[in-house]
Amino acid sequence: MFGRTATVTPFNQDLRELRGLIAQMGGLAEQAIERAMTALRRGDAELAAAIRADDARVDAMAAEVERTVVRMMAGRSPAEADIREAIAALKIAAVIERIADYAKNIAKRVPLLESDSRIEPISTLPAMGRMAAEMVRDALDAFAARDAAAAQAVSARDRALDDFYDSIFRVLVTHMVENPSTIGQVAHLLFVAKNLERIGDHATNIADMVYFAATGAQMAERERGTAAG
Repeated sequence: MFGRTATVTPFNQDLRELRGLIAQMGGLAEQAIERAMTALRRGDAELAAAIRADDARVDAMAAEVERTVVRMMAGRSPAEADIREAIAALKIAAVIERIADYAKNIAKRVPLLESDSRIEPISTLPAMGRMAAEMVRDALDAFAARDAAAAQAVSARDRALDDFYDSIFRVLVTHMVENPSTIGQVAHLLFVAKNLERIGDHATNIADMVYFAATGAQMAERERGTAAG
């Protein structure tokens, strides 16, 4: 857990504001993932368009996080634990912004899928979407609770999501080979699956930042690293 004092200071107030912004951003990103998967399942182009439009709210909050951190650091001498938390929040905001972008990218694929020729493997993607969204939510809950152990638990689940992706990838490629007329449609679904896998990678990135902010140490190297981007 992060070391905290009971004294209420302007810095403490800024930290609370920062946590609130991160929570709001995270909620919007998680909702975007869930709505994108709903739009995909239903072939709902209107919902997909709304998701793309809402992305600007996450971007605006990320800018507000940056302004808040700058204000916190200006002319102050915060404790080391507070500095770690503020820096973690700044980095986490950027990651959430990327997660929301992935949800938006999934939504962009919805109008490109032919609603009158639904591909059966599409039915497995919502489960992967739920797993990715849960990882994001749990990583952000770990940040809110300043819980290093919870962050480790999120990181440990990255392998399961990768295995899910590998399974879906094989199913989709097999379907494409057996049904050449669906190559274009399957390509879009492969793109969706890859975006969900990247969301999981970014959830583990958040977990890494939470662990560092809480402990001042790097999380032990996972069996596979998370790529940036």
